Amino acid sequence: MNPFPIASDDALPRESPFPSAAAAEEAELLDAYSRAVTSAVRKVGPAVVNIESRFSAAGNTRRGRDHGTRATGSGLIFTPDGFILTNSHVVHEARSLRVTLADGRDAAAELVGDDPHTDLAVIRIDAPDLTAGVLGDSQKIQVGQLVIAIGNPLGFQATVTAGVVSALARSFRTGSGRLIDNVIQTDAALNPGNSGGPLIDSRGQIIGINTAVILPAQGLCFAIPVNTAKFIASTLMQHGKITRSYIGVQGQNVPLHRKFVRFYHLPVESGVLVAALEEDSPAARANIEEGDVIIALAGQNTPDIDHLHRLLTADIIGKPTPLILLRRYERIETVITPAEAG
Repeated sequence: MNPFPIASDDALPRESPFPSAAAAEEAELLDAYSRAVTSAVRKVGPAVVNIESRFSAAGNTRRGRDHGTRATGSGLIFTPDGFILTNSHVVHEARSLRVTLADGRDAAAELVGDDPHTDLAVIRIDAPDLTAGVLGDSQKIQVGQLVIAIGNPLGFQATVTAGVVSALARSFRTGSGRLIDNVIQTDAALNPGNSGGPLIDSRGQIIGINTAVILPAQGLCFAIPVNTAKFIASTLMQHGKITRSYIGVQGQNVPLHRKFVRFYHLPVESGVLVAALEEDSPAARANIEEGDVIIALAGQNTPDIDHLHRLLTADIIGKPTPLILLRRYERIETVITPAEAG
């Protein structure tokens, strides 16, 4: 007797010629994901540029620059007449700027203005037939949603990576020591050279400007919300610089408990939590404490950090300004005198 009998054809397992419902659903999901990414890239890709910045040999030797004289980054054309959003650290103090478009054309660029405080800058080129990206609304972003980054990491032009929104309302310090609030955290892979490129959603709308990656960690990447970028870009295009006041707090967007909203008849349902306080700052001198929630400044509501930043204008530098906050169970009205941001 054969100790290893050969199974008859009837005994062999047969693979169904029809995919299971689960397999078909999985294939459909993959197709939908791929379609979303490719469609978004087709819309935004032509608006993404490579920026080459040249610096004097005795100038800043920030990481990523070639012996202190050269740096590369990315940018986004956001108007048809050649205005480009990028990071301040890509172009700050550059003696010359050159932009390479997605179609291979290149052109000299001029600095319109930059704001190291938010690490944003606007430059401009003079070229015909430009494709502009559509700026979306970063207030609508949700943790877990699909996001796509396009840029030129390490000189590899038009590189696309995808991931999700990992967290919102993060804060981190830049290489210059400045604290940037309310940034988007994503795991869409970024590398040196991605700085200044767009972070986009599945519809092809820009929701952020990529700014930093924490090395050697993986998947810890950050982008400045596009709503902040809109405000900064508009001001730079009008005035060439940002003159702002500051109060010396590190803020975080937080919802307000509904019982406080009802009890105090508040016109907002969110505010800015004071997560940290600078010593000898206007906020410290006004006796603001960590854990307070700022809900109004200068007679205007502050439902989030973007609103607070917009109120910290040059007009209130050195002027006693009314401020309303919640401290535990109390609604407190006080006065703060903002200083000029350094």
